[in-house]
Amino acid sequence: MGILFSRNVSFKFFLPFLFFNRISGNLFPKELQNMVCMVSRTGRDLQRYDDDGCRQIVGCIPYRYRRKGVHKNEMEVLVISAQNGNGMQFPKGGWEINESMEQAALRETIEEAGVMGNIESKLGKWSYKSKRQDVIHEGYMFSLLVKKQLDNWPEKNFRKRIWMSVSEAKEVCPYTWMKEALDVLVNKQPQY
Repeated sequence: MGILFSRNVSFKFFLPFLFFNRISGNLFPKELQNMVCMVSRTGRDLQRYDDDGCRQIVGCIPYRYRRKGVHKNEMEVLVISAQNGNGMQFPKGGWEINESMEQAALRETIEEAGVMGNIESKLGKWSYKSKRQDVIHEGYMFSLLVKKQLDNWPEKNFRKRIWMSVSEAKEVCPYTWMKEALDVLVNKQPQY
């Protein structure tokens, strides 16, 4: 039983399933979803830093479309509460040395927001100052079209998740770099 909860073994097992372009309804049965919700990484011993000592952060802007009227779909984005409870943001976290950038972004999104889907494209790279420490981080954001919303996920008891319009997300997100990433996402959408 303990081997299933080992972060290296479980992510080497689970992550290949997460990157299929087609997710069938049976690919993630309820039992597997509940197991995924228990798999989480903690600590910073595997974190990536650039040559200048900047911690490298990756995240996603999870989005979906909701029917608005007869002929129009409206984009909604998923924001989560910050761990300290101050403000809303997009899921993000440390990129670890044994992961690709996309794997880390998807892992963080599952851990913090409890959603899975297809990572579509890199939205860009930003440098920003940490709010807690006097250090600079490099942040990379991806767009993620949500295919599945989990009932249970690792940080369910620590974070709230809320679907909202793009304009609402811009109002509640305190980070300029995340708002810029959201603008990039919106500009890439042909229907929006």
